Amino acid sequence: MSRRERRKSRIRQALIDAARAFLARQGMADVSIQELTEAADVGFGSFYNHFGSKEELFNAAIADVLEEHGQLLDELTAEIEDPAEVFAASVRLTGRLVDTHPQIARILTRTGLPYLDSDIGLAPRALRDIRRAMEAGRFRLGNPYVALAGTGGSLLGFLQLWLAHPDLVDEGSPDELAEQLLRMYGMSHEEAHAIAHGPLPEKG
Repeated sequence: MSRRERRKSRIRQALIDAARAFLARQGMADVSIQELTEAADVGFGSFYNHFGSKEELFNAAIADVLEEHGQLLDELTAEIEDPAEVFAASVRLTGRLVDTHPQIARILTRTGLPYLDSDIGLAPRALRDIRRAMEAGRFRLGNPYVALAGTGGSLLGFLQLWLAHPDLVDEGSPDELAEQLLRMYGMSHEEAHAIAHGPLPEKG
């Protein structure tokens, strides 16, 4: 990239980062372009060199969050072969976002439902793992999209519960959620418990 292209990329990412901060703190409502450019420490006039509207910026910020989350799951589950274990690990890791990536957790709870059928982020990866688990005979399901809706809705509800009432959950609660989903998708109590409470993959 040329120096000009690198500068343009930095300004665009600074605006996206500012939008992410507002999304996590208060959502999209009542945020002006002036506030966004000030938070990004860029000139007001440069905004329209990168985005056509405030809504376009927020959509880019949400896409940025979804892809960051999806890439994190890909990296951490890359060495797991069993699709049911990949699915469970993704649920457990996503459930822990309140601790590990609080900004992502807050943005997902504020904007998550419309993105359950997105082609980026968690949704396509969860659907992939559900289908693979069905093909391998690990999940006994009819419609994988119904399972995707159940998974996404459960995770969003869980994140909201943890953010709003942290006293009602503990560090093992994401594992309990994963176990419940595995059992709902056809696994025995014993196998679901073993998968959902095994060691989690770590970065590095």
